[in-house]
Formats: sequence, C-alpha cells, structure tokens
Amino acid sequence: MIDALTLTFKDEVVSTLGAGAFGKVVECTDREKGEQVAVKIVRNIDCFREVAKSEIVVLEEINSLDDDNRFACVRMLDWFEHEGHICIVFELLGLSTFEFLRQNKFLPFNVEQIRHMAFQIFRAVCFLHRNKLTHTDLKPENILFVSSDYDLEYNNDKGCKKKTLRSLDVKVVDFGTATFDHQHHESLVSTRHYRAPEVILDLGWNQSCDVWSLGCVLMEYYLGRILFQTHNSIEHLAMMEEVLGPIPPHLLKQSRKQHYVSNERLNWDNQSSSNDYIKKHCQPLKQCMWRRSEEEKQLFDLLSCMLEYDVCRRITLEEALWHPFFTPMRTPMKQRS
Repeated sequence: MIDALTLTFKDEVVSTLGAGAFGKVVECTDREKGEQVAVKIVRNIDCFREVAKSEIVVLEEINSLDDDNRFACVRMLDWFEHEGHICIVFELLGLSTFEFLRQNKFLPFNVEQIRHMAFQIFRAVCFLHRNKLTHTDLKPENILFVSSDYDLEYNNDKGCKKKTLRSLDVKVVDFGTATFDHQHHESLVSTRHYRAPEVILDLGWNQSCDVWSLGCVLMEYYLGRILFQTHNSIEHLAMMEEVLGPIPPHLLKQSRKQHYVSNERLNWDNQSSSNDYIKKHCQPLKQCMWRRSEEEKQLFDLLSCMLEYDVCRRITLEEALWHPFFTPMRTPMKQRS
C-alpha cells in the first residue's frame, strides 16, 4: 500500500511513525514544497473509512474556524483517496506526550511544565467546546509535542540521565471520534483510563467528559503513571472512590448500570483481592502531592474541580482557564520576565 502511494502521490514516504487497527501514519517528503508531512493511511474497511470521513469533516471545520492557527489543534493540509484507502495529510509533529514519558523512563513533568502544556491544551479543547464539539478521546497519546528535540541532564533524585524538552509547545490530535453537540452520542466513549464516571454509569455525557479526561491526563503528567490503572468498570469506580471519595448516591440511583449499585452505594466488596490492589495503587488526591508548594496546591485545587463526579458541579474549561493556577500564563510576557 505504501509503495503504491509513493509511486502515485507527490509525497515520498520516509518512515512509519505509528500503526494501529485503523492503518498507519507515515512521514513523507512533499516533493513539490520540500516539506516534511505526516500522512494517515486508513485501512480500506468500511468502519475505518467512516471514522476517517468523520475526522475530515471535523478537521475542515477546525481549519475554517481557526484559519490563523491560534489554537493548538493539529492542522490538516490535504486529504485524498488511493485505491480505497483514505489518506489524510497533516503537519508533521514530534512525539506524543505518552511516548516522551515512556522514553524518559516515566519521569514525571514538573509543575511549571504541566502548566505550560495544560494552558495550550485547555485553550484548544475550549475552542472545540465553544464550537459545539467534544473530542471524547483525550489522553497522553493524543497530545503531541510540536517538536520533541531535547537536552540530556542528570537527575539527582533518580540517579540517571533525563531528557529535558527544548520546547513545551503541544497540539491535540485524533479527531476520529470527535462529536458535534447535535450528533448522536454513542453510549461508550473515551479510552478506559480517561473515561468519566457518567460514561461508565451510563448517565449520558456532554463536553464535560473531556474535562474529566484532561484531569486524568494532568495527574499522569504529575505522577509519571496512569491514575486509574484498570480494565474493569466497577474496579474503575472503586478506584475513583479511593482517590476522590464516595460517588454521590443520586448519581448511582440514576445509573442504568444498577448491577454496580447496592443500597445507593457502589456494589463493591471491600474484602476482595481487587480491593488490596486498589489500596496499594490509589490514595486520596491531596495525598498525591509531592512537595505541597503553593503552585502544587493550586494545581491540585484545579484537579479537584475537574475530577468532580457530578457534571453539574464540574468546572468547564472556560472557567478552568481563569483558575489561579494559570495566572502566570495570563500575565504579559514583560511582567513575567
């Protein structure tokens, strides 16, 4: 497939950047412009073609609404079909934030780095929300550095060398499951570890599910590990309770998943071996703070507003951008320096 693409398309394939069930992403050289681009080549299977077509519609809308590229969403440069494969041409970006963490031995980002990345991500997703879009699959794999060039420094705490990025500019990618407000909302969205409680409880969802996902993402940046490491729905809810306290009874009462509920409480056996696993891997949110500095307290206050069970009480990204944690990002550059 890639060889045929090389022969018929103006881009010359340089390397494979990634692959998945959908197909693969390759780095190409645009022969006409002499620029490097990324091309997403989608498998010629109906379900993947439909997702690709949906992504193109969203990306065209983003390009139209943000024609001066003010928000950190990946830019689609072109798209075409080749022998039944939909091919989407993107600007070339660096590593995903997950892949950088992995290559950096899962050493966490510091609070200043998290603030810089989060401000861009929040502005980008807030832009989507203002335009009646929900991303629905926000996770470290879908947030890419614009450039992943780095310097090597010695980490005294860990006794090893760590990579320090030269730029913390990021972009949100993968709009294949992005959903407009007026469209049908699938009952199950988001990758497991970043899935909001209202989705698991089948209460219906809206844009606030993105806020929950981003709360999980920021915690992963801070801890260097996944906050809710599980593949089981009721265990996932039990982990949430260990970190955030009990799920409000009125939400459990409304759930369509009543087998998760007993006497208006989570139907969970505190004597089970799974509970031992949860106790080992989860602790109350505020106890996760490393140093309890003022900026960390602000970060965790913001996180507690994002990881709110009740969507009516959960902070919006519009509100989050005005949280004290982001005050340094809103201060004019001259004052900051």
